[in-house]
Amino acid sequence: MTPKYNKIHNRFKLNGLHFSYEDLKEVAYSLIKEGEPYEKVTGNFLIDWLNQDDFLYVNTSGSTGQPKAIKLKKQAMVNSAIATGDYFGLEPGDTALDCLPSHYIAGKMMLVRAMILGLEIDCVEPSAHPIFDYEKKYDFCAMIPLQLKHTINYTHNIKTIIVGGSMITKPLLEQIKHSSSKFYETYGMTETVTHVAVRRLESTSGTGEEFFNALPNISFNKDERNCLVINASKLVEEVLVTNDIVDLKSDTSFKLLGRFDNVIISGGVKLFPEQIEKKLQPVIDERFILAGEDDGTLGEKLVLIIENPRDSKDSIANRIKHLKDLTKFEIPKEIYVTDKFVETVNGKIQRNKTIKMVLGS
Repeated sequence: MTPKYNKIHNRFKLNGLHFSYEDLKEVAYSLIKEGEPYEKVTGNFLIDWLNQDDFLYVNTSGSTGQPKAIKLKKQAMVNSAIATGDYFGLEPGDTALDCLPSHYIAGKMMLVRAMILGLEIDCVEPSAHPIFDYEKKYDFCAMIPLQLKHTINYTHNIKTIIVGGSMITKPLLEQIKHSSSKFYETYGMTETVTHVAVRRLESTSGTGEEFFNALPNISFNKDERNCLVINASKLVEEVLVTNDIVDLKSDTSFKLLGRFDNVIISGGVKLFPEQIEKKLQPVIDERFILAGEDDGTLGEKLVLIIENPRDSKDSIANRIKHLKDLTKFEIPKEIYVTDKFVETVNGKIQRNKTIKMVLGS
């Protein structure tokens, strides 16, 4: 029988203590009144979760558009938690570490998974470098790449780590290869109640995967643009059409190529910035993005925008030219420098706003 959103699993523990449904309401009020700023946010979420409504509003991060509030059914959040539990084999009494802010869906869902699946969850202050008990064994944790970058040397006691929210850099992927934990890159969004697919990353515990694989009760197809269409009736009432161009392997597996609205047509050649950015990572240490700039000959020319680089533009251009796996179309025609990228409140690059700021278009 599927658990309901208005029930708390009897094995659930928060920071080492067991709480019933009614107890948790008191905890929420206490967090709001006396807690640290991040705990007040958690308290507010728990109040929303424990009220009589069958829905709540969740804010998007704004990384691909204007931030907005989305109405989500609580039962859909429960169904998402169950799918995650089934996929990763989480059992009542398993331990979880929550280092994500409860402002957004990823942090909220860590708490929902714990309440529904009966996990023993420890919540620590969400920061770029989260501090937790490095010697305690945890079964499950979710992080953004920046957090994992700063804690990768302390994650040996975490069995499974899911990573999402932004691109995982090549240097971090190399570090992951030498770690003993199981790592998975996630694909999802607020509208799908966090991840609907995951991709295993190579580590000492197992080989990596090229394609994302669907969680239980989720399937995929493509539209005429080759963009992913998500069928997840237990999470969203209608099919969800994305702007993510994919190579569809099956109705439960795909490779992510890039955003439809980021594609650059240069001299008649279709370029996917996200794919080229991966190729450039070994020779650029700073944050960077690729963009298309109007050009009288090519229509659009590929340009590189770097945040506060230490090296000269000529030095960077020279390193790029010596990359063997770049085609001539994938070599940026111009390099622009900016002191600071435009970001969302939780540190994601706002690509379109940054491009408009730098190129003035």
